[in-house]
Amino acid sequence: MAQDIVLTQEGYDELKEKLRVLKSEGRSDIAEKLKVARSFGDLSENSEYDEAKSEQAKLEAEINDIETMLSRATIIDEETVNSEVVHLGSVVTIKSTVRGSAEKTYTITGFAQANPTEGKISDESPVGKALLGHKVGDKVEVEAPRGVMTYKITKLHNEKI
Repeated sequence: MAQDIVLTQEGYDELKEKLRVLKSEGRSDIAEKLKVARSFGDLSENSEYDEAKSEQAKLEAEINDIETMLSRATIIDEETVNSEVVHLGSVVTIKSTVRGSAEKTYTITGFAQANPTEGKISDESPVGKALLGHKVGDKVEVEAPRGVMTYKITKLHNEKI
């Protein structure tokens, strides 16, 4: 059985918008590239055509993936969850217990929304999973490739910062 995909309302809306753009502008761009490539003649030796067909396949696969995610999405109601503990949608600041380390702030998201470079980590990632259900002041242990890391939760924001 397929696993539900947990999203915040914001994440769901972002995926719907991305899908809309891919279906309209993305498909339109690919159609234009295919049209131009066909004008170069013999399709059997036309690298531009092959590249455009490859782009089209990638685009359609991405559209299919997003449609599947949206069809399996469960949207959490951030208003009804306990704001005292870390949950999906929480913005949490943590600090490693290693002396001299800096604080890091993350938003806990479903895996479909995760983007570590933007500070969005999945609730299924080692750090995200370890933080769920904990409060400010709690210490959590995270299994990392270089050993167990311990973090202290220093701040918890249950609204966007």
